[in-house]
Amino acid sequence: MRIAIFGTGGAGGRFGAQLASAGEDVVFIARGEHLRAMQTRGLRLETPEDDILIHPAEASDDPAQVGKVDLVVLGVKTWQVKEAARAMKPMIGQETFVLPLQNGIEAAAQLMEILGAERVVGGLCATLSWIEAPGHIRSIGRVHFVRFGELENAPSKRTKELRKTFQRAGVDVEISSDINAALWEKFLFVVSFGGVGAVTRSPIGATRTLPETRQMLESCMHEIYAVARGHQISLSDGVIEKTMDLVDTLDPSGTASLQRDIVDGRPSELEAWNGAVVRAGKEVGVATPLHEFIYHSLMPQELRARQQVKFPS
Repeated sequence: MRIAIFGTGGAGGRFGAQLASAGEDVVFIARGEHLRAMQTRGLRLETPEDDILIHPAEASDDPAQVGKVDLVVLGVKTWQVKEAARAMKPMIGQETFVLPLQNGIEAAAQLMEILGAERVVGGLCATLSWIEAPGHIRSIGRVHFVRFGELENAPSKRTKELRKTFQRAGVDVEISSDINAALWEKFLFVVSFGGVGAVTRSPIGATRTLPETRQMLESCMHEIYAVARGHQISLSDGVIEKTMDLVDTLDPSGTASLQRDIVDGRPSELEAWNGAVVRAGKEVGVATPLHEFIYHSLMPQELRARQQVKFPS
């Protein structure tokens, strides 16, 4: 299988390196120093168990030069999805399909709008991985998985073949019986965790311990649950309790990428996380006051990071 990893950050780099190490025909789409390092020194994946070096690594910033592939694994940030969809068109052949791994609920629809519904499956992943240095992905922890499925939840040959491909690479992989519910369940976790952490500037150990902020976490989850039900998404009745159990297992110093980006003054996924909850709630007449508060409170810093608003010096 010819596979393009479009966006070789933490998730794309981690799973792409595993696929390439297992002998799959993988090309990495990247840019800048990260790209140049891969082209000269290869791609290194550092984990607690092992180091994987893909050298030579096929890497490019030009999808037209890459040509047609069988699969595109999309690892860019949520706000880059539409731009990536347009850029990857030269790689899309008759049978090519795209697997998005973004945290959120809108990526698949954005891809379908540009590439067509038949080109897209639903997908998500979990991994604690990041770019340690150009050409170097560092990955920690024990939970690293990929889940995907047809958006209509029908079995398909291509998802079965993709599962086999990931299995050969040693990736924890599963075809979800309801990929839309799986996407919303992860969304319920990351958006609540990230939003409360970002607005309080506190690690999860503090927010889950203090009664006031623990209630905020649970209230965020209840709002997302209600919005999902409004959109006819069948979340399990115990999903909030199960998610809070997960929260209680996290490293006390843990923070979400949304919080880290906002604190560091970088563009974040606020629009695709808390902003998406607000928009999706309005579509079905479900109030989301806590997510509105978080979204509106963080908006000035988000716009400043995007150079759309200037703060007085």
